[in-house]
Amino acid sequence: MRIVACIKAAPEDQDIHVAPDRTLDLSRAAWKVGAYDLNAVEAGRRLVDEVGGELVGLSMGGEALAATKLRKDVLSRGLDRLVVVAGDPAGDALQTATALAAAVNEIGDVDLVLLGAGSADRYAQQVGTVLGALLGRPTLNAVDHLEVQRDHVRVERLLEDGVQVVDVPLPAVLAVTSGINTPRIAGMKDILAAGKKPVLEVTPPVGAPAATTRTVSVLAPEQKDRGRVLVEGTATEVAQQLAQFLKAL
Repeated sequence: MRIVACIKAAPEDQDIHVAPDRTLDLSRAAWKVGAYDLNAVEAGRRLVDEVGGELVGLSMGGEALAATKLRKDVLSRGLDRLVVVAGDPAGDALQTATALAAAVNEIGDVDLVLLGAGSADRYAQQVGTVLGALLGRPTLNAVDHLEVQRDHVRVERLLEDGVQVVDVPLPAVLAVTSGINTPRIAGMKDILAAGKKPVLEVTPPVGAPAATTRTVSVLAPEQKDRGRVLVEGTATEVAQQLAQFLKAL
């Protein structure tokens, strides 16, 4: 079974500086593979360990993913190899999905494509759906559990009022939740082995679509002072005051 786990590099949250005008300064931010993407990598690794096969990492490139350290980090999490598509990872969902779809077809014989719930920077949750449509494969998001059963995958999806169980025929595209697993922490042996795993750089498809959206601005939320509302009285009185305060919001 060949599984592709899609990943994206994103700036470290704690390194992002917010300027007085609420713009974001990423100049000092270290880059890492998004936390949601690591759930997809871990889910793929567990399936391959169970049924056999290969786990391939796939990502749009950019300067961040050109760094050997970042590549070794994600390869040490369980990937067998990494495919990097040259291009700007800041493109919109259609551009990114188009490049990834071409790479999936070039890899060939891919049974399952896994993505995280959303990218760690934008969290638009659109690439997986568009990618599935471009590949013409069954596509589901919010997957909280999955297991391979012969020619299909049985998935559980967390909905607002329950758990949905769906049998999805292969090949398919699935976006997993952050609750599906706990990504492994690579040991020294894994890190050393990662340096010997193959990394293939491929060119983006010819005639890629133009951007369908544009970013107008990216600003941090306005900071507001705490209300400092002090509630006093008996437990019943406090509960009543709290309920009234919440209703007034």
